[in-house]
Amino acid sequence: MNQFHANLTCATLFLFALTSCQNQGGSPGAADSAAKDSTNAAAQPKINYLSQPLVTNIYTADPSAHVFNGRIYIYPSHDTATGTPEDDLGSHFDMRDYHVLSMDSIGGKVTDHGVALDIRNIPWAGRQLWAPDAAFANNTYYLYFPVKDKKDIFHIGVATSSKPEGPFAAGKEPIAGTYSIDPCVFKDDDGSYYMYFGGIWGGQLQKWNNNRYDSTKGNRKPEEPAILPRVAKLGPDMKRLAEPVREISIIGPDNKPFVEKDNDKRFFEGSWMFKYNGKYYFTYSTGDTHRLVYATGTSPYGPFVWQGVILNPVEGWTTHHSIIPFGGKWWLFYHDTQLSGKTHLRNVKVTELKFDADGRIQTITAQQ
Repeated sequence: MNQFHANLTCATLFLFALTSCQNQGGSPGAADSAAKDSTNAAAQPKINYLSQPLVTNIYTADPSAHVFNGRIYIYPSHDTATGTPEDDLGSHFDMRDYHVLSMDSIGGKVTDHGVALDIRNIPWAGRQLWAPDAAFANNTYYLYFPVKDKKDIFHIGVATSSKPEGPFAAGKEPIAGTYSIDPCVFKDDDGSYYMYFGGIWGGQLQKWNNNRYDSTKGNRKPEEPAILPRVAKLGPDMKRLAEPVREISIIGPDNKPFVEKDNDKRFFEGSWMFKYNGKYYFTYSTGDTHRLVYATGTSPYGPFVWQGVILNPVEGWTTHHSIIPFGGKWWLFYHDTQLSGKTHLRNVKVTELKFDADGRIQTITAQQ
């Protein structure tokens, strides 16, 4: 039995027979949540899923996938059931470490390499170790992560390792000039690296204007301009920003910027950048309308013109992704809540991404 079918079997047994997979920190083996999840599953119509969870021994989300040394490495969040009450700022997403996953092929055996970085080993960290990303340069692997500092303000840090799976050693301070959440590090064809980041609501991006923090700022009103994601080029050492952070312009086909009420198209969180046939694809989550969407441009700084939907809403409140080429095809890594039915206990998945001849992405519906 290969790992894909083993994961499928384990997930099925968990949902309908309450048997457990490996019980690691906040895993689907927790008996108290399993009983409630089974009751919830029985009360809901059966969902047909396009893909199955890559791992079932732990809860995972926000998968940032990369190909290093011919192997796929996935850098997800590690969801855990800490008992933190739910709120609109995402306090229940109380993640405390990272695991790295890897596999030689899509559908092949997935390896969980264990804890790669623990919040206790980040000197400046307070709480909430949210969605990370990774990069390779200078014969070093870099893990970029958002976490709240001791004053409960999100910044982005970096940790390093000699191996793609870690363990990673974190710097003593966050990267100067960074803020908010969801770093995505993109390598352009000329070897330059750019960091894209930002997320509104719990991600605090609405509190930053001209790169200055204002704790009194709230979410935008429907008619106000939508908050924009951020970008900055990284320095050669990959541990600092080489320039001031700038906003990324996203416009509609009518060349007009979005306002907050355009929440089926405007930026919420979850940036991911890639290039296809020489064009830059800036992809992101719309958050409260639960879509993954994309916009295209001719520069890593934008402006980007909105094009369409990548992934229709999936089970769970959040949606977050990455896109990579591998084995002659393109792949979308994403998450839903198939294993738990709980929005803060998610599982990562993968499915093929297809393009039309003109470069448009074919919209995916991952569940019915």
